[in-house]
Amino acid sequence: MPTALAYTMIVVFMALIMTKRLSAMVALILVPIVFGLIGGFGMGLGPMMLDGIKKLAPTGVMLMFAILYFGIMIDAGLFDPVVKLVLRLVGGSPTKIVVGTFMLAAGVSLDGDGSTTYMITCAAMLPLYQRLGMNRLVLACVVMMAGQLMNILPWGGPTARAVSALGVEMGQVFVPMIAPMVVTGAWCTFVAFILGRREARRLGAIRLDGTRGGSQSIAEVTGGDPTLARPRLLWVNALLTLALMVLLVMDVFPLQVLFMVASAIALMINYPQLQQQKERLEAHAVNIVPVVSLIFAAGIFVGILSGTKMVDAIATSVIAMVPDWMGPYMAVVTAVLSIPFTFFISNDAFYFGILPILAKTAAVYGIGAAEIARASLVGQQVHLLSPLVASTYLLVGLVKVEFGDHQRFTLLWALSAAFVMLAAMLVLGVIPLVGSAA
Repeated sequence: MPTALAYTMIVVFMALIMTKRLSAMVALILVPIVFGLIGGFGMGLGPMMLDGIKKLAPTGVMLMFAILYFGIMIDAGLFDPVVKLVLRLVGGSPTKIVVGTFMLAAGVSLDGDGSTTYMITCAAMLPLYQRLGMNRLVLACVVMMAGQLMNILPWGGPTARAVSALGVEMGQVFVPMIAPMVVTGAWCTFVAFILGRREARRLGAIRLDGTRGGSQSIAEVTGGDPTLARPRLLWVNALLTLALMVLLVMDVFPLQVLFMVASAIALMINYPQLQQQKERLEAHAVNIVPVVSLIFAAGIFVGILSGTKMVDAIATSVIAMVPDWMGPYMAVVTAVLSIPFTFFISNDAFYFGILPILAKTAAVYGIGAAEIARASLVGQQVHLLSPLVASTYLLVGLVKVEFGDHQRFTLLWALSAAFVMLAAMLVLGVIPLVGSAA
């Protein structure tokens, strides 16, 4: 019963948001409640929902103040030099713009934080896409593909979970992954090139100084408000942001605290008057409220999915589907299973609950824990498209596209990156096709 209920709930949820019958927030709240009631959990749903909200509350707080901080920096003009540099490099070529977007996102993703990547990249590139009439879904797609690739870095999260869950050394897992990451990065760059060529054919020639035949200046393209810009504080804001990034990477303070303190300092430095601060808070509330509300709505979905044991039921059913003859191929099986698992359930549930089971099975066939850990990272190329990933709601909110539209547009490209990574891992010997004891 829980297994059928879980699968039905996920199918109904995905269908409702992808056909736009319900908004993501409404679906995240109501669909799991309805299926929880059908499953007979009744009054027990309340504590489950509260547990889920508590788990995601720190993420909601972090995103709230991260959006505020980077919003203030955008207002103050911190990223204007970056936009001008990008404009000079890409010229009027949509192909170069899309490829440049991927490169910028991949570079910013080195800090391992998806939310930071989305905010910085969208701040630099979204005004350009809007002004030139380019498809914003392309922007969301290539930014997410860069984030998914760089999420494998040791400080990104999934690799650390795999290492902890299987008790292996980080170097054993990550160092062999560098080459497959390079190959996958090359493929993602090619995808950006393809998408850029499509936009070029659709839009035709675009001039650097504006749209087709236009005469727009760089300042107008970036959309900056000169009354809010603080060019004299550029280096102060840059140093504050650099200090914030360093502290984020060093992990010396909780992310939530860092962004809260940085937001307060940024407001005080750039907009010292009380009225100015109120205006900035009101201006950025438009971006903050939809994202944070989605985070807490996702908490209800996660809480019910975990509390009703639907997550366990899905895991058990999928593992049971693996026939005995596939045992020698458990590295490849793990890689393939990591795609749906990390899409439909959280990274924690997969890496700490399911991966150890897969590793034990693989060990019988002479496949090491480090090899299984590497295989489990393939699914990260699709993971960020999951409705359970908080930062994805930030991306679609910033780019101003519907969540379901983003999923439909990006899913096949993300899957292609996952299978390119898997193929590279097999060819380069990072994971074995067949276990040594087979």
